[in-house]
Amino acid sequence: MTLGISHPRVWQFLSLLADGEFHSGEKLAEQLDVSRASVFNALADVAEYGVVLQRIRGRGYRLARPWQRLAAQEVSHCLGKEAKKFDIEILPQATSSNTVLLQRAALGAPSGTVLAVELQTAGRGRLGRTWHSGLGNALTFSILWRFDCGLNALSGLSLAVGVAIVRALNKLDAQGVQLKWPNDILTAQGKLAGVLIEAQGDVLGPSAVVIGVGLNYNSPSSLSAQKIDQPVCALDEICSESPTRNQLFAELLQELASVLNEFSKHGFATLRVEWEQYHAYQNKQIQLRMPDGKVVSGIARGVSENGELCLENSQGMRRYNSGEVGVLA
Repeated sequence: MTLGISHPRVWQFLSLLADGEFHSGEKLAEQLDVSRASVFNALADVAEYGVVLQRIRGRGYRLARPWQRLAAQEVSHCLGKEAKKFDIEILPQATSSNTVLLQRAALGAPSGTVLAVELQTAGRGRLGRTWHSGLGNALTFSILWRFDCGLNALSGLSLAVGVAIVRALNKLDAQGVQLKWPNDILTAQGKLAGVLIEAQGDVLGPSAVVIGVGLNYNSPSSLSAQKIDQPVCALDEICSESPTRNQLFAELLQELASVLNEFSKHGFATLRVEWEQYHAYQNKQIQLRMPDGKVVSGIARGVSENGELCLENSQGMRRYNSGEVGVLA
């Protein structure tokens, strides 16, 4: 769990410093009508939020890397005519975007409701893992999508979302983006993004799905590697010219809407071939750790039309709908 920013004044100071330029303590104090001691105290612990703050006597404070704040109006501008499909809200801080949006879904929030969070204090990933990110170095958001079908017709949805994310990143000239079954986005350097899907509804329908996406935007030197149990990658490592966070957000939303509409009509079947084109381990020897701890090995032969992993070994072709994929050494 990430410590939250407990005082709204800290957010005010970080907003003033977002441009990456030096701001004197005296000037910051004057802008918010507080003492210089209040400035010092407010900014003393910002490293805990993944913020690298430089302090130089005679020049003041500045963020080592400008903080590109998310702005719903700018995202809508990037979306153009597509903006009407979404209701976008950006929170400075929350436990996790999925948690908050699930609550809103239960209260009747409409399909296309989108919630982004600048700083998640309890970001969640698949299998109960924690999603680690600092202020401004990731894009973490959730989108609510309502389906007429029931929960049993949503097989393969996480894979479909992966296709949407790769399409968006390809449009932004990201290099070497691949998919790992069932919901990770990878590069040769490591994990770039993850997807967490949580559903509400009945077996026969209708159903509501909250799709959470966490994508590493840049690589923060302040985020302890000890917190992360696998190699990771950020967008600035694979793009010759990174988009702004708002541009990235808009591109992802546009492709998600397109894929979710397709999925609602045809399921995962029409996206299967494209998913396999991006599959990092297609026709490679892998191992699959099952929820009960059992491990099976074989050659990954893609996925079924329902999104199941197809694994070939001496026992023939088997299909699996759960488990954790690893590569044999």
